[in-house]
Amino acid sequence: MTVESRPLDEAAIAAVDLGSNSFHLVVARELDGRPHVIDKVRVRVGLAEGLNGRKLDEAAQRRAFTALEMFRERLAAVPRHRIRAVGTATFRRVRDGGVFLRRSAECLGAPIEVLPGREEARLVYLGVAHALGDDEGRRLVVDIGGGSTECMLGTRFVSEYGDSLTMGCVTWTKRFFSGGRVTQEAMSAAVLAARVELEPISQIYGAGNWDHAIGSSGTIRSVAAILEGLELGDGTITRGALKRLRSRLLELGKSDRFEFEGLRPDRKDVLAAGVAILHAVLKELRVERMTPSTGALREGALHDLLGRIHHEDVREASALAFMERLDLDVEHGRRCRDTVERLFDQVAESLSLSESDRQLLGWAALLHTIGFAVSHSGYHKHGAYLAEHADLAGFSRQDRDQVSMLIRCQRRRLRPDQLAGLSDDRLHAMRCLIAILRLGLRLRRDRTSKELPEVRLSVSGSRYRLRFPKGWLEEHPLTRADLAQESDQLEAFGVVLECE
Repeated sequence: MTVESRPLDEAAIAAVDLGSNSFHLVVARELDGRPHVIDKVRVRVGLAEGLNGRKLDEAAQRRAFTALEMFRERLAAVPRHRIRAVGTATFRRVRDGGVFLRRSAECLGAPIEVLPGREEARLVYLGVAHALGDDEGRRLVVDIGGGSTECMLGTRFVSEYGDSLTMGCVTWTKRFFSGGRVTQEAMSAAVLAARVELEPISQIYGAGNWDHAIGSSGTIRSVAAILEGLELGDGTITRGALKRLRSRLLELGKSDRFEFEGLRPDRKDVLAAGVAILHAVLKELRVERMTPSTGALREGALHDLLGRIHHEDVREASALAFMERLDLDVEHGRRCRDTVERLFDQVAESLSLSESDRQLLGWAALLHTIGFAVSHSGYHKHGAYLAEHADLAGFSRQDRDQVSMLIRCQRRRLRPDQLAGLSDDRLHAMRCLIAILRLGLRLRRDRTSKELPEVRLSVSGSRYRLRFPKGWLEEHPLTRADLAQESDQLEAFGVVLECE
């Protein structure tokens, strides 16, 4: 049986964590609403090693594509809607018009979400929380990755604070320990630079604000294993034991001389940088003891995906909470969302639109007035900025960018350059979503709770046809005038609007 012809396991679920040092795949089966892991794959890619400014060199790209093609074979039996792939710090930094991201998704055979830093922190916390269980006490969770370090505070399964810092064991290795040389001068400089990164958040995450300190990621688990092998720890990490390990690394002087029980060979070259960052974390946040956790980003992504599958999507809650913080009319937003979703459902099949397109449209309709928090004048522009930059839990960078684009294009005259940067496959979908959003918002312009009539939307080529009950438009001249104006503005997108 070929890979392509394997039967799908409808209970299977998978998460792919595309880190700056290693790529991870975890496959699980859903039992009683929880993921039970059946397979894990890790490939060290060293993605951040190939990052020069905002460009990723060809060697790093080839390593990434090779690993993703391996994962694709393992994912062949998992339904596509039950796969979540996320890119972290290096994916956030690459700027090449989306070429690397699109090629990566093609190799994997599934879409890849680029996580904003705080969303990465939220998912790490979720993975750690599920590994620890529903215990009491407030937790500090620290994850040292290849390109970034996340700090989080939370209780049980809810993270209250999350920050992502632009330092990781791969980037710090390139910056301070190139060539594998480990000197006192380099180690001191690496620790100091990490403390500088941590200083602005030390008041939030410092001792006194939490009961337990937990470490996630391969770096922290490796350090804990090394300390235990050296009889300097019992599976936990203390400041004193870490200081002795740091001294031992300086004695050895070269990463290729690092031979420790619990250290994988492919982690030798980033160990010194990981120890430097961890040393800074313990010192700056005043941590005396840290316990490693088996939970990490990929486990958090699994649990979050199960929430989405079972209609417990954190994005819904975060969007509503954002509107409430801005003191906006949530009910009006919901009415607008209901209207555009009804229109969407009538034409989705003929326009080849997906369920994820429906979600984007719904969020844009729900959030379309957030710019009022700045000013009514130009509120669509203000709203687009807020949607792109606000801390909305659960939203990937692509989610935020596309919701922002929809909000920006909800009113006024359209220009083709407003969709610049979209791939060909997304260009068609976004043009359709913009047209549907604008029509739905026109129908809800009165901002009342009055029921709309049965409106039918159909699309044939570039022709959009709205059908109303007989005589309704004549009884609502303002709506008729709005739609006539909308007809003129949609022409810029090559859309012909007919109302009858």
